[in-house]
Amino acid sequence: MPAGSGAVSGDKSAWRSKKKQAPKKQASPDETKGYAEKIVIGPIDLTFFLIVMILLVIGIIMMFSAGYAWAIAEGNAGTYYVQRQLGMAAAGLAGMFVISFFNYHKFKKAWIAYSAFIICTVLLILALGGPFATPHNGSYRWVTILGIEFQPSEIMKMSIILLFAYLIANNHSKMRRFSYGIVPFIAFLGIVVVLLLREPHLSGTLIICAIGAIMMYVGGSRPKHLIILGIIGAVLITAYVFYLMQVKGIGYFEKRMVSWLDPFNDEASDATWQTRNSLIAIGSGGIFGLGLGNSRQKFLYLPESKNDFVFAVVCEEFGLIGAVVVIILFLLFIIRGFYLASKAPDKFGMMLTVGIILQIGLQAFLNIAVVTNTIPNTGVSLPFFSYGGTALVMQLVEMGVVLNISRQSIVKT
Repeated sequence: MPAGSGAVSGDKSAWRSKKKQAPKKQASPDETKGYAEKIVIGPIDLTFFLIVMILLVIGIIMMFSAGYAWAIAEGNAGTYYVQRQLGMAAAGLAGMFVISFFNYHKFKKAWIAYSAFIICTVLLILALGGPFATPHNGSYRWVTILGIEFQPSEIMKMSIILLFAYLIANNHSKMRRFSYGIVPFIAFLGIVVVLLLREPHLSGTLIICAIGAIMMYVGGSRPKHLIILGIIGAVLITAYVFYLMQVKGIGYFEKRMVSWLDPFNDEASDATWQTRNSLIAIGSGGIFGLGLGNSRQKFLYLPESKNDFVFAVVCEEFGLIGAVVVIILFLLFIIRGFYLASKAPDKFGMMLTVGIILQIGLQAFLNIAVVTNTIPNTGVSLPFFSYGGTALVMQLVEMGVVLNISRQSIVKT
């Protein structure tokens, strides 16, 4: 063996050993923090923002027109309702602005999702009776805390969306199992349904159940499990209807059916007054409408002209053209919203967007269907149009969540 070969051999062995033991390359801070924090914040989706703002502006203008006569009749200034709506819109826009810059991934925490649901559940219970309950027209849907009156059901909609998005994002790979894809969701929905039917708030119940079912389907629940769930739901609804028949009598339901199928029937005039005047308003508008502020039915003929039936005033003052424009705006809202959901950077963001867009879209569809007498009157408001502080603030805050997600979904990383 040549001199020094042992040293060379030892050096090579040491070099190989060091090479094997060399530490791996340190992951970058972005790699260790997770996918959410890797995304560079970009601008909001301007198209979606403009659609929301156009709907809001038209809604406030129509609130001024539809609520003017009722405000005076109640002894207030003619601008009473629009001033209050403007105040709520300002609060909602402030919330939308703040939320649009707040990383939505911060909401993906168990304690936030569950705490929000528990708080909303307690508020629903408080609405059913006690010192905080503020009933209106026989319905226990409102509470008053610290002098502020609001509807807990409007907050519960967002709570359900947040909770379901969290559960789906955390258990996405297990959603096809009945124990993960059905059971926990039904447990939470069951609590909400029982409380809302006690108010009673049928439209809110239907909307929340529809949102939950569609989110479950999009999130990965097996269709056959959802079909079974639908059958169970149909059985429970049938049982509930029979219960109401025992409490209110068959005549109540017969009157409701007559009011829907034949709203101009004199035998059910008291039950059809709202729908009857809504159809008169729509028919009076014709193609081009009577002009802004020229509605006749809003002069105390249409009781809920500023709330659930504000779309009828839109039809009367702007005609078929104005009604179609509003419908197209809501369709564009839904299309753009689902587009943003498809571009969301993660499952949580996608499910949040889907739930929020579903809520607004379903409410708009049901409201317009009620106003045109396509379906029976269910007492559902028109997003961004109907008078109601809680609903408007929550809707605008939800828009902030969607805009926040859009800021991260449209940036290439």
